[in-house]
Amino acid sequence: MNNEKLDRVTMLANHILSTHDTIRKTAKIFSLSKSTVHNDVSKRLYKIDKVLYLKVQKILDEHFREKHIRGGEATRKKYQDLLENLNKKLEQQLCYDDESDEEKE
Repeated sequence: MNNEKLDRVTMLANHILSTHDTIRKTAKIFSLSKSTVHNDVSKRLYKIDKVLYLKVQKILDEHFREKHIRGGEATRKKYQDLLENLNKKLEQQLCYDDESDEEKE
């Protein structure tokens, strides 16, 4: 494995270790694909540094166990935001309708 890859693998692992970021967030920060980050911190890291691998794996296992909770929260927030936007549009329409009615009288 070349030095550039080796440096990238350890940099990603140390980032996840220090920030507890998910693979998705880490990939976004470093402008890499999720597949690359996953392969680096699971397959390549194991060959380079087993101790660091175990520490990172513990964090990734924790993320895996919490995944269904975060997904549910994201869905709830999505529909909550959607409902708020719909309510704002309805309020604006009602205000507009009221103003139009007043002008007619």
